Amino acid sequence: MWVIYAFGSSFFAGITAILAKIGIKNVDSNLATALRTILILIFSWIIVFMTGAVKTLCLIDLKTMLFLILSGLATGMSWLCYFKALQLADVNKVTPIDKSSTILTMILAILFLGEEITLLKIISIILIGSGTYLMIEKKEESKQTIRKTWLIYALLSALFASLTSILAKIGIENIDSNLATAIRTIVVLLMAWIVVFVTKKQDEIKSINKKNMKFILLSGLTTGLSWLLYYKALQQGQAGIVAPIDKLSIVFTIAFSYFVLKEKLNKKSFLGLIEILIGTFILLL
Repeated sequence: MWVIYAFGSSFFAGITAILAKIGIKNVDSNLATALRTILILIFSWIIVFMTGAVKTLCLIDLKTMLFLILSGLATGMSWLCYFKALQLADVNKVTPIDKSSTILTMILAILFLGEEITLLKIISIILIGSGTYLMIEKKEESKQTIRKTWLIYALLSALFASLTSILAKIGIENIDSNLATAIRTIVVLLMAWIVVFVTKKQDEIKSINKKNMKFILLSGLTTGLSWLLYYKALQQGQAGIVAPIDKLSIVFTIAFSYFVLKEKLNKKSFLGLIEILIGTFILLL
């Protein structure tokens, strides 16, 4: 069942990238992140009360709470970096780099969680790594500084995303996954709004038009669904396998970016996508 949860998480995560890309046009990326997290927080706590998981809140020990907070901080950093990169570059350029966090997640899971290293995992890491490299189009940009900036943000997003998976895996061992998601979201929300107020972007809320606000909130809704399914899968399955399946969201992202945003893949990028898919499915063996 956890495999189904992981694929469901992948689908909604893929849609999120497109909705967010449309929503953050002409909107500060940090402010957009803070706004969408409000909806995610509401959504996640509704699920907690509906499932009765709130009753176990008082049973959380200090170690679990610590790792949930740390994973929330890592998630917040990943989001802030990801949506900043998404604002500066095309979805098809940012997403492959962000999804490369799969490789680091598998390596960290082997080193710190004691997950088994196998020949298939090694082959998978090689395929996903080379596929990601092929998907990073090297185009000449009108401004060299902008090119370097989005790449740095995308790489940081991947780094923090991989840390999130490992920290969350430890943090949800003895806690309902829905409750864990809700607690982590509180951390992300606080972090996002602190950044907004520090950068003095809170007054820009008034200037956001209805279309942008709608897509920002929709991206928050799909993120909430993706999170709930992802951490449910992470609670039942191996982090080194759940994370790669979740990263298949790149397929949905690219498909929607082609039809909605009119972004196209060249032959090299398409080959890279195929390698990522093969590498991911190998893990399921």
